[in-house]
Amino acid sequence: MAKTIYIGRVISDKMDKTVVAQVERTFNHPQFHKVIRSVKKYKIHDEKKQAKVGDIVEFYEGRPISKTKHMHLMRVVRFGDILLGE
Repeated sequence: MAKTIYIGRVISDKMDKTVVAQVERTFNHPQFHKVIRSVKKYKIHDEKKQAKVGDIVEFYEGRPISKTKHMHLMRVVRFGDILLGE
């Protein structure tokens, strides 16, 4: 089974080896036919402490590290205003 890759913005990096990222998704409501915006926060294990507030990161679900932390950092896509790969 392939791992789902999430993309989110880091909103907190105050914990040791942990960052909190916010993932936003939009979908159409089935009954009211309006666009709904849903926001969810994930705690991500960042072993090398490379993600900072404002960065765009890719992460995936893995084995649990603690009670609420089960996501692992894959890479930092954007450092503040610098986009990688372009």
